[in-house]
Amino acid sequence: MHAQIEPNFIMNVFFIMIAFPIISGMILLHPKIPLSFLQIHLCLLVPGPIIALLAIFYLHESIVIGPWRLDSLSWVLASFVLTISLILQKFSVRYLFGDRSYRKYFILFTLTTVSNALAWFSDDLRLLLFFFGATLFGLFLLIGLKREWQVAKKAALSSGRMFLISWLFLLAAVIWLSEKTGEWHLSMALSETEILHSWEKTGMNLLLVTAVLIPAAQWPFGKWLLNSVVAPTPVSAIMHAGIVNSGGMLLTRFAPLVQENLSQTVLIVISSFSILIGTGIMLVQVDYKRQLVGSTIAQMGFMLIQCGLGAYAAAITHAVLHGLFKATLFLQSGSVFEQNKDKIKLATGHHSPVLIFIGIILCLGSGIAIWFSSPNHSYQLVSAIILGWSVAFSWVQLVARSNEQMGRFVGGLLFIGTGAVYLIVQGGFHEILHEVHESVAGTSSFIAGVFVLLILTLGSLFSAWLMSHRSSPLYAKVYFWLLRLGEPDQELIESHPKYLAQIPLQGGSFR
Repeated sequence: MHAQIEPNFIMNVFFIMIAFPIISGMILLHPKIPLSFLQIHLCLLVPGPIIALLAIFYLHESIVIGPWRLDSLSWVLASFVLTISLILQKFSVRYLFGDRSYRKYFILFTLTTVSNALAWFSDDLRLLLFFFGATLFGLFLLIGLKREWQVAKKAALSSGRMFLISWLFLLAAVIWLSEKTGEWHLSMALSETEILHSWEKTGMNLLLVTAVLIPAAQWPFGKWLLNSVVAPTPVSAIMHAGIVNSGGMLLTRFAPLVQENLSQTVLIVISSFSILIGTGIMLVQVDYKRQLVGSTIAQMGFMLIQCGLGAYAAAITHAVLHGLFKATLFLQSGSVFEQNKDKIKLATGHHSPVLIFIGIILCLGSGIAIWFSSPNHSYQLVSAIILGWSVAFSWVQLVARSNEQMGRFVGGLLFIGTGAVYLIVQGGFHEILHEVHESVAGTSSFIAGVFVLLILTLGSLFSAWLMSHRSSPLYAKVYFWLLRLGEPDQELIESHPKYLAQIPLQGGSFR
């Protein structure tokens, strides 16, 4: 009885705390409320992520209370989403000041992120559908909030159509699963999956995979994310608070259903090509926000590959760290021109044979260590090779090519410090997400891991060949193809925002 009271109490306090900023955001909508009230609203945003963070370390078991599921995954995602919401709204106080819809941004930021956080607490499939849909609807409203600008309005409609399709696919998968298992509680439905025929599992999983590929902007669904860059920068940043990265979170929740299935192969194949396409868009685009969008497409592809290989804890870790990192880059995009004045160039000093040899040993050692840490997991093969290459590249750039002893010493310290941080963060997430399902690799999963490495290796070799043959017709064709992929739809291109000409005549009241 005592074990039931404490989680229930923490849950109630948490829900009350996240309700307060919703109320304050609605109060702020009234035009007679002074803008200084924003400081109260921001203060009310603070307790939510703090309580979720404390619950991660205080509650060590998964428990279902009514329609809610309290486990390490839900608390981690809630603290992540609500922390980004707090940072973005604090940033927007000055950044969005002067926007005609200034007051509306804060309530929409709050409603969108709170809905997203509650989606991962929902053990009832109907609640999960409602809050996931509310999250997508909130983002749709945010993209089109500058409704006087036709480009933003059309971008919102383009995104909204894709969000609706994603939600309908999830709806179909949820109804099918519930009808076959006779359960609306996700935890109970997943415990009954053995009664499903293999073709039924495949059908449900394909619906689920399609539902997650769309918000993750994977090929061929990535156009909505490229169109959305017309939205204000905080809106682009908040997409990384469990929206574009919601695919990994959804697949993790439904993990017991996705086992050695055709849908995993589909997910891995599409995500592998999306990595190459997203990376290509990032490299050819000159618009900084589109570069970040291309990077996001590639990173979300890698996150979905982690899910396809059964490494769900790694996928959640990736989603959280990438979300924090990419949201920060979007918020810094306004100062990118200043940063570009002092670009950091790769080291070009003489190679030290001894240090290069040490780098090779470190590369092989780290790769082998990762591989043998979990030999039954196919993802470890992918992770071992990528990590080994990263270690070798970092060592060469920081240490082996430095011309001075002091430079090598500082580079070595930086290399060791980065490695220590990586081990601490990885170990911390592994310990916290101990309840997250991890599938054991089978033959097909191992082949899928080899396929991923083959695609990424061939893509890297092809890219290197193109860079050394820039005068070839093929280089020009690939370059312009990627450039066209990264451009918005023709109807979203406007040489000058025409609505701006009307603002001086309309006045500048906040709405």
